[in-house]
Amino acid sequence: MDICDYTGPAPGRNEYMAVGEPLDKYANIGILRFMDLDEPLKPVHWVGSSLKDLRDCPEDIKDEFGYALQIAQAGDKHESAKPLRGFGGAGVLEIVASDASNTYRAVYTVILPSAIYVLHVFVKKSKKGIRTPQKEIALIKDRLRAAVEDHRERYGGKSHA
Repeated sequence: MDICDYTGPAPGRNEYMAVGEPLDKYANIGILRFMDLDEPLKPVHWVGSSLKDLRDCPEDIKDEFGYALQIAQAGDKHESAKPLRGFGGAGVLEIVASDASNTYRAVYTVILPSAIYVLHVFVKKSKKGIRTPQKEIALIKDRLRAAVEDHRERYGGKSHA
């Protein structure tokens, strides 16, 4: 499975999401007051088509997901990030965002100590219930396995997975 290392600005329109940009200028206006600005951000790796799928989302959705991922890079959790059921704890998180016509989900893992891996970004098509469809869960599990293997090869050592 392909793992993408995108190092440019986060796929949103807000400049504050640029990877590697000094964040301390935003602390004064309260955007990042809860982050430890002395710690380097973890890199983000995109599994499978997750980066392409995020780029296909509307700008407001990209902004929300990008900001949540930057918070994860800094070692914290966005207020709307929730554990995805079926993954045994809070290591696989989901962000849900909606616009007037669709509900979008981004799933990422924080169980690997050296990086954040975005496992899946998709539009929830079902209008019934909030449960994630089994097809999507199976894809997320496959991508999580790929992320664990990539992390082991890239960073060495064992993961928490």
